[in-house]
Amino acid sequence: VIAGKWLFKNKLSPDGSLERRKARWVVRGFSQRPGVDFHQTFSPVVKPASIRTVLHLAASRSWPVHQVDVKNAFLHGNLAERVYCHQPAGFVDPAQPNHVCQLVKSLYGLKQAPRAWFQHLNAHLRSLGFTATSSDSSLFVFKDGAALAYLLVYVDDIILTGSSATLLQQIVAALCKEFAIKDLGALKFFLGVQVRRDSRGFFLTQSQYTEDILERAGMSNCKPATTPVDDKQKLSVHDGDPEMDATFYRSITGALQYLTLSRPDIAYAVNQACLYMHKPRAAHWNLVKRILRYLRGTIDHGLRISVSSTTDLKAYSDADWAGCPDTRRSTSGYCVYLGDSLVSWSSKRQQTVSRSSAEAEYRGVANAAAECCWIRNLLHELHVHINKATVIYCDNISAVYLSENPVHHRRTKHVEIDIHFVREKVALGQFRVLHIPTARQIADIMTKGLPTSLFQDFRVSLCIQSSGASTEGGC
Repeated sequence: VIAGKWLFKNKLSPDGSLERRKARWVVRGFSQRPGVDFHQTFSPVVKPASIRTVLHLAASRSWPVHQVDVKNAFLHGNLAERVYCHQPAGFVDPAQPNHVCQLVKSLYGLKQAPRAWFQHLNAHLRSLGFTATSSDSSLFVFKDGAALAYLLVYVDDIILTGSSATLLQQIVAALCKEFAIKDLGALKFFLGVQVRRDSRGFFLTQSQYTEDILERAGMSNCKPATTPVDDKQKLSVHDGDPEMDATFYRSITGALQYLTLSRPDIAYAVNQACLYMHKPRAAHWNLVKRILRYLRGTIDHGLRISVSSTTDLKAYSDADWAGCPDTRRSTSGYCVYLGDSLVSWSSKRQQTVSRSSAEAEYRGVANAAAECCWIRNLLHELHVHINKATVIYCDNISAVYLSENPVHHRRTKHVEIDIHFVREKVALGQFRVLHIPTARQIADIMTKGLPTSLFQDFRVSLCIQSSGASTEGGC
């Protein structure tokens, strides 16, 4: 039998003011036994790239975008397992105080509650005519003749956009028949991201969230920095004094990871900070403080998703060969643009050691190509047709040559077969890998520290702007 307790919480508005007080009975799911009280617990959530792609399409088509909230979402899930819990405090039956409750619906705290809720929502959306995309299980598409709508689900928060306001009203009304739905109107605040819409598109910012991180780190009044990381030699796991509060370091670094939802300009710096989470030192904390100082000076910056008449897909790929001083593994990064909007990016250390810069760059191209394949499939399921080949820009001539020619010599024998799928895509006409000068390689910002002038130039190319900046002429 599972116990529980009451949780009381103040729910705050995006500006930090009190919205309402909440009381919720939460069971102690940590006492559940696998295979007895629960089986599977996985529940999908929408990918950030899917959100940005849908927002770009909605902005370019002038579609209305609404946010919908499901009240007490987890209470709607139906349980397949037999679960017992104690009677809630304050609601104990005086005639039968020793009896327990058998749960038919899920409660907050149960390990399978998110999964049960999503399964119920998924079944209901399918009954309304929606289809879950295979590219993203939390993105649903409704199409009936000329009527087209997209619905994105992140636990109990829903973004809904469609070809007309009337269609959105009909969908919300259909959802209200099954769930307690609250239509919050035009999208303004989602997953901690503030959304502002104007004639140029959407502007996404996490300024309030950034303020909270700075306050938690005790750096609200710190001196701003011009870049999130310097362009000097990278840190090692052994650098600096070992005396460091690891829990505090992980807390701040994890918060910065979430901030990269709307701040691709700090993706590389945060990726470097995350490499030392297992045993951080004082030198690594200085790296985090450098990121916080940069955020202090750019707290009003955010990501601009622009209106665009084209759906052309292009990507920039780069790699920093053997950049890690400890493992000698390379760091690869890419930026993927849909029209004029940046919809996906990555800065990540490669899983294996590359024997040459060409191999490291080729692996980076393969990573970018895999992401572009996924976005192309996603757009196809969203009924957006791409007739042109996706262009991937790389600043390494050898990697460009490898992607177009079946080269076999002693310098490429060790390259794994799986990354040669780029050649197949190029041969099919779906991709083109072109050379670009290093001075114009935007993905450089994802693989290494850059001088201030170059970093600020590339930051503009990443569609990062201040909240009051003019976007005339595009990102």
